[in-house]
Amino acid sequence: MRSPTPGFSFHRVASDGSARRGVFETPHGRVDTPTFMPVGTQGAVKALSPDEVAATGAQVMLANTYHLLLRPGPEVIAGLGGLHDFSRWPRAMLTDSGGFQAYSLAAALPSGTPRPLVQQAEDGFLFKSHLDGTLYSLTVERAVEVQGLLGADVQMQLDVCPPADAPRQVVEEAVLRTTRWARRALCARRPERQALFGIVQGGCFVDLRVAHAAELAALALDGLALGGFSVGEPIDRMHETLRAIAPRLDPERPRYLMGVGTPRDLVNAIGAGIDMFDCVLPTRNGRNGQAFTRTGRIVIKQAQWRQDPRPLDDRCACPCCARGFSRAFLRHLYVAGEILCLRLLSLHNLHFYGQLTQAARKAIEEARYAEWAQATLAQMEENL
Repeated sequence: MRSPTPGFSFHRVASDGSARRGVFETPHGRVDTPTFMPVGTQGAVKALSPDEVAATGAQVMLANTYHLLLRPGPEVIAGLGGLHDFSRWPRAMLTDSGGFQAYSLAAALPSGTPRPLVQQAEDGFLFKSHLDGTLYSLTVERAVEVQGLLGADVQMQLDVCPPADAPRQVVEEAVLRTTRWARRALCARRPERQALFGIVQGGCFVDLRVAHAAELAALALDGLALGGFSVGEPIDRMHETLRAIAPRLDPERPRYLMGVGTPRDLVNAIGAGIDMFDCVLPTRNGRNGQAFTRTGRIVIKQAQWRQDPRPLDDRCACPCCARGFSRAFLRHLYVAGEILCLRLLSLHNLHFYGQLTQAARKAIEEARYAEWAQATLAQMEENL
């Protein structure tokens, strides 16, 4: 029988098909699901203040264990009161384990590299810092310890993320090792009120995903995440696999889809039963001059916006649109290299994601999710 972590709980408020409307409580407040978590890689969302991020409707933020391990170091952060005090983020916080960074660092190397940045073994990962080449050992227990020092409300187990084109045998080995690591993470010491989520692997092999989800559901984990998606597989295949897997995850725990994705991804995944998302896309795309709107994506540098007086989206309540900054002005700022444009687009995109998940919650409560999803996707596709 699973013993819930003190201060953490989850319950469903409504369902519509596979889509779920829920709430989970943390020591730093309530989180309404489905929810989108902005990514604060270094403990802050790039170019935005904590108050600005919170004003987008975000109730939980993700911070990156790998990067904070390298600098300033978890012991430094713990000595300054933990990540909440250090970053001044007032709401719930989740930290990843560093496993995906181990995958992405290895994937970025040219083939045949004689001395890889990352080595994987049964104990965990041995890797060199991308900053200065310092050698780090990230074992399962060290990942739990580091996240405990950071002090987030939710920490993730260390896992093995195979590449999208990995053969079945490699994926099977990743699943088995991730299960062993989940058990070790549960045995490691962590703060009493810090929840621990397990990570379901299996690539796009539905049978492996189902079996792995069942194995992790038998453990005393507070939530279940789906890792290893959006790593190069075709998008339609990812959606198909999610529709087969997500409804079969334990319904009594939050379901978290890691590192995904576009507005289309969110709408499809919520319909499959996913509760939580994180992705760098809204802020990264904002810094690269792209805005998400209810009628599609806008690339602000395009000449067609040079004399356009309209806001990005006339139904958006973000500071950029509500203040009436025109597409023409935003284009001028972007072409001129003014950082204000990147801040405004980042704010707008986070507001868009917040409004999208808020609308999804309302549609589920009113038992009209399929109709809402179809209309939302059709409208966003109009200008793509």
